[in-house]
Amino acid sequence: MTYIQRVRRALKKRGFEVGAEEFNGGVRLTGELDSWDDVVECGRLAVDKKRSRGVVNDITLRGYSPEPVRRPDTRDDSLDGYAPDVLVIGGGIVGTAIARELTRYKLKAALVEKEYDVATAQSSRNDGMIHAGIDLKPNCRKVKYNTRGNKLYDVLSRELDVPIERTGQLVFYTARWQKLVYPLIKLRASKNDIPIYPVSREKAKEYVREPGFNYGGFMCPSAGAVSPYLMSVALAENAVKNGLDLFVDTMVTGMEVKEGKIVSVATNRGTIYPKVVINAAGVFSDKIAEMARDRHFTIHPRRGVEAVLDKKSYPKSKTVLGRFSISGSSGKGHTKGGGVIVTIDHNLLLGPSARECPERENEATTREELDEVVEKQTALAPEIKRSDIITYFAGTRAATYEEDFIVEVSPVTKNFIQAAGIQSPGVTAAPAIAEDVALWAAKMISGGEAIPNENFDPTRKGIPVVREMTPAEREELIRSDPDFGEVVCRCEQITKGEILAAVRSPLKVDSVDAVKRRVRAGMGRCQGGFCQPLVVDIIAKELGISPEEVTKKGAGSAVAPYSEKGRRV
Repeated sequence: MTYIQRVRRALKKRGFEVGAEEFNGGVRLTGELDSWDDVVECGRLAVDKKRSRGVVNDITLRGYSPEPVRRPDTRDDSLDGYAPDVLVIGGGIVGTAIARELTRYKLKAALVEKEYDVATAQSSRNDGMIHAGIDLKPNCRKVKYNTRGNKLYDVLSRELDVPIERTGQLVFYTARWQKLVYPLIKLRASKNDIPIYPVSREKAKEYVREPGFNYGGFMCPSAGAVSPYLMSVALAENAVKNGLDLFVDTMVTGMEVKEGKIVSVATNRGTIYPKVVINAAGVFSDKIAEMARDRHFTIHPRRGVEAVLDKKSYPKSKTVLGRFSISGSSGKGHTKGGGVIVTIDHNLLLGPSARECPERENEATTREELDEVVEKQTALAPEIKRSDIITYFAGTRAATYEEDFIVEVSPVTKNFIQAAGIQSPGVTAAPAIAEDVALWAAKMISGGEAIPNENFDPTRKGIPVVREMTPAEREELIRSDPDFGEVVCRCEQITKGEILAAVRSPLKVDSVDAVKRRVRAGMGRCQGGFCQPLVVDIIAKELGISPEEVTKKGAGSAVAPYSEKGRRV
């Protein structure tokens, strides 16, 4: 029986009347169903990692009209005729990491991002955990890149002046029998080059006080925390310093492919003519692959809701807490199950949840999902109160049906490289993915050996964090620049000097949320209730624009859309 016949049989057995045909080394599903969960289940039934390159799921949801994709308002021809050596599509942590690695080589690199800033989607809507990778199966791409990426973060932190913290992760048993599985866990950890050690019942009580979890566990000391959006910003700034051309508000709308090679890339700002194209487009990576004529996978968005707790909750847990689970995120479980997660800024996060949804940009939160997260995760730390929550958010992850990364030189389109389907642990894996992808691209450009950029400077100096300075350090900084002595955001103790430094950064920064990502103004208990007007005023004066022109998050989100005379701007 052939692979396609097996797929058809599996679908029919489950009662799904849909089509299945060979497509680009894999399978393509077609038809129409009444339930999105059924659409996703059909995709999962078609997975065969040994015999198939991937699942393209074109089954539609009956009666569903997708929300239009967010598009930049910018329309011009400023990039028409632009011809970089390499074009990276996507400005998340994977795209910016690739862009920085490209500048290590003697070539001209560019990055386009359709949103108003880097790191606005998955890279700003996740828990920022540096994963140990204990839940990943051996030999999958996830664990390969996670293990390498984890080890690269110490160097990245020093070079880019972005703090990380090795908090460790305690995985605790929820039943007595689970302790018997530890030798197998130890073996998997050894195969994946992950350090772990057992934690006794008595020691576990210091972390988990719930009686039902009183069986001990094991510790993964290499787990940690990073700000994923701050790291993305730092990667992008360093890349620009080393010669990258970075364009926000720039959306790829099509490609011209001739004789198996991308000739041009159409955008809302003109047609670009790159020699090599890299796909790091997150939840839209399958759409970019289709434009490049090498679509062999489908992204089925998975939304997750997370709750952010007040910093006063931080002492209640100084390590990441998670339940023992037999299935890993690259196996049948499809998700790690969330936990109580320590952030680099000393907040706690609860979550995330995991729900399949047809919308790629669905960032809505529901009471039902928030309740689900709170009830599940507070069982790990029952002293946490619901009143500790200061905000919550949702993001969509770029899951493929194979539940693994796609990191490859296209065997179909000659000058196309994919870094697609990067869901968790994508933040951890990004530096390692970037090394491989950039090297492949550099070799394509040179026709063999990658040529180093002798002027590459790996360092970047971050914005001073006044709240973390000693009194003597603060006094010296304020003496040199009095703006660092004027507190604007009381909750996070962010000064005017820090906000101005963000606006003056190498990247375009002209919105409230862009400033927030860089210096945390508005991320405290009041969520910008007091400081936002001041932040708007600082941005407006620095850029020489009116407050009405300052947006929260790009075009269409004016913070104060009315002039003094009451006329809508």
